[in-house]
Amino acid sequence: AFVILIAILEQIVVPNRTLGYLFVFFTIAVYAIIGVLSRTAQVSEYYVAGRRVPAFYNGMATGADWMSAASFVGMAGTLFLLGYDGLAWVLGWTGGYVLVSVLVGPYLRKFGAYTVPDFMSFRFGGNFARFLAVIVLVACSFTYVTAQIYGTGLIASRFLGMQFEIAVFAGLVGILVCSMLGGMRAVTWTQVAQYIVLIIAYLTTIVILSTAKYGLPIPQLTYGQAIADITAREQQMVSAGLATVANLKPHIQPFINYTPLNFFAIIMCMMVGTASLPHILMRYFTTPSVREARQSVAWSLLFIFLLYFSAPAYAAFSKLEVYTNIIGRDLTSIRPWLFNWGELGLIQICGKNASSIDAVIAACKAIAGHPGVVRLQDFVINTDVIVLSTPEIAGLPYVISGLVAAGGLAAALSTADGLLLAIANALSHDVYYKMIYPNAPTVRRLMIARVLLLVVAVVAAAT
Repeated sequence: AFVILIAILEQIVVPNRTLGYLFVFFTIAVYAIIGVLSRTAQVSEYYVAGRRVPAFYNGMATGADWMSAASFVGMAGTLFLLGYDGLAWVLGWTGGYVLVSVLVGPYLRKFGAYTVPDFMSFRFGGNFARFLAVIVLVACSFTYVTAQIYGTGLIASRFLGMQFEIAVFAGLVGILVCSMLGGMRAVTWTQVAQYIVLIIAYLTTIVILSTAKYGLPIPQLTYGQAIADITAREQQMVSAGLATVANLKPHIQPFINYTPLNFFAIIMCMMVGTASLPHILMRYFTTPSVREARQSVAWSLLFIFLLYFSAPAYAAFSKLEVYTNIIGRDLTSIRPWLFNWGELGLIQICGKNASSIDAVIAACKAIAGHPGVVRLQDFVINTDVIVLSTPEIAGLPYVISGLVAAGGLAAALSTADGLLLAIANALSHDVYYKMIYPNAPTVRRLMIARVLLLVVAVVAAAT
């Protein structure tokens, strides 16, 4: 209903900047309301959602937890850049859940701990193992959470017109309202909502493009036709002088960027890394039983599959739109949307930021013998904006761009929530409660957990 309302507002010529504000603030308001309604003063609810999350919803929340800004924003961009070789990342990350299902998730739930360091302490004995686990957890999660906060800043700066540094802290507020009051209980239900938003946002663009180009609203089935069109267009660009063989990497040719050994090594590393991510593992403490923990891994695989099976299609449709609508276009007829990304330094033409039509023309004129049209070697786009910019490249209504931005924001917020909670819970439960003050009352434990959540979030944003 909200998307339909925005579409109507766009038709009556409400400014795009206003629509962007409505999209971002409405979705954050929904997550904030869920977070406030899920507030709790019980330790088990805060740390493990009372162990009452059904497998289906835990799988959906896990999907959102995993679908970080890296997956939502970066996966299609990686496939856009690397072509076939980018499939190593899809295979590795998805395959990691097989390891979780077989070797990790059910056993963590069977043990009944609150955190991963909690499990390590009981499994290997004493606080030394617990402390080492906390160090690993914080080092891993903090690195990852800074990337999510960067993603929120990137989206907010583009669609709200804020300075990037201010946008980062604006996104931080959205992250905190989802997790601070209710801990794992609040994060679980906000992540369910965030998954619904992000998967609809991700699929909408390519469903529209698939229908418009090939008459079938199932992009995973028309993906092969898009690949064939890309291959044909690559040959056209070379013959027309819009690309050279040296700078054109055929989309379907394997092992251009990686050797076969590196390709499979990446798959293995990504599988092992996925199976050891603390914010993913802590989700399996929340199910009512071991059986449901195993089932929730199967559900999470399904929900992740929906996006990862679509990412190669997204990359293909995006590349086809770039090759068709940008490469070969006269410099004087470049569409204005491109300058919005160029001002942020995310799109360059002729070696300079594409901040305006004058800047583009001046940069290209400085190149001797430039033909006055955009060639493949002239155009550089940051892979992080492929997903966000594809609706604009394809000339779709702004409402679709806003929906995709809301999806990217949901992906970043959901993963940031899980990571911050993993860090704060490890510090408050394992360091403060288990190692420093074992007799701490419940109220103080929860207060410490929330204060640490705030501190870690601010430090990550500042970083």
